[in-house]
Amino acid sequence: MKRFLVFPMLIGLSGVLMTGCASSEQTSTESNNMESTESASSERNQTKQGDQEQEEVQQNAEEKQEQQEPQYKVSEVSSIVPIDGAEPQVALLTFDDAPDKHALEIAESLKEADAPAIFFVNGHFLTTDEQKETLKKIHDMGFAIGNHTYSHANLNDLTDEEVKEEILKVNEEVEEIIGEKPEFFRAPFGENTDYSRQLAEDEGMTVMNWTYGYDWESQYQDSDALADIMVNTELLGNGANLLMHDREWTAQAVPDIVTGLKDKGYDLVEPDTIERPS
Repeated sequence: MKRFLVFPMLIGLSGVLMTGCASSEQTSTESNNMESTESASSERNQTKQGDQEQEEVQQNAEEKQEQQEPQYKVSEVSSIVPIDGAEPQVALLTFDDAPDKHALEIAESLKEADAPAIFFVNGHFLTTDEQKETLKKIHDMGFAIGNHTYSHANLNDLTDEEVKEEILKVNEEVEEIIGEKPEFFRAPFGENTDYSRQLAEDEGMTVMNWTYGYDWESQYQDSDALADIMVNTELLGNGANLLMHDREWTAQAVPDIVTGLKDKGYDLVEPDTIERPS
């Protein structure tokens, strides 16, 4: 009887083992199928996410391109002229001879007043680490940087080769400090030459002088007098291009100048909206 009982037990064990193997194989198959499904789903999600990111990148690029469409151009007399119906009652703030001693103070006052501006720099004010750091801070605050030559020499007194060095040396130094070249060019004393104008445009800089300024005149080397004349001069009009300098009295007058212009209904031009050479 014991011999006969062995076979059913073996058969039973075999059945259990086979059932166990079958169950294990089924579980493994189900697990693989689940992993495949999850993998396919993950790939679909990644593809969908990638498509969404690509769409966002493209949308941002298009928005950036729209924002970069010029709204203003510089006239032959350096006033700011609207393009395609842009607001005409505007003024542009510019500061030359930066960064000497007061450029950062000026920039901080402008930033607090939400007033855009261009800072035109001279290379001889970029010789120390402190001056370079000041320029970087001004740029990082969102202000446009312009080229005002290296030594502030009258370009009419120089050879073309000397003019080239005066302009390109500043471009190289500014790019090294802030990571990009200046976007605007202003010749010292407003004295351009045919060569300097063409070189600046070839470098991608918009050339401009100004429509009025007073802070170098002795009677306006006082913050109250300067603020009054900058806002109330008969020369103020649509598209005015205001010239100021890195000076103590100018720095003190900036808040009142900004307030006065805004009170008269003038918008302050964002330099990024000004047309660049094509």
